Amino acid sequence: HVQLVESGGGSVQAGGSLRLSCVASGYSSVTHCVGWFRSPPGKEREGVAAIDSDGTAHYVDSVKGRFTISKDNAKNTLYLQMNSLKPEDTAMYYCAYTWGSEVCRRLRFSEFNFWGQGTQVTVS
Repeated sequence: HVQLVESGGGSVQAGGSLRLSCVASGYSSVTHCVGWFRSPPGKEREGVAAIDSDGTAHYVDSVKGRFTISKDNAKNTLYLQMNSLKPEDTAMYYCAYTWGSEVCRRLRFSEFNFWGQGTQVTVS
């Protein structure tokens, strides 16, 4: 059973930066995808970025050039570096895990099997 624990959220002014972390446990070495999703107030959950077990990263267009997803396999930790934050980035951010690599490209929340509890990001 995969467990995911996010941290690093907070409040920041527009133009600022935050780095989210997600510590994962209980997963195997099979091909997998880990990603970040967000739920803006009153809106549907959307994919932000994902990275597969080979290190290939995918981003939603609205964050390209501002956000960077990375992982440290030795620490079983996934990161999301968020720069040039905008008020529209305000959301609950979730870390998610699933098997396979093609799902990373699609960034559909319905295709991810395990979720963290979320961490709030507020940009004013």
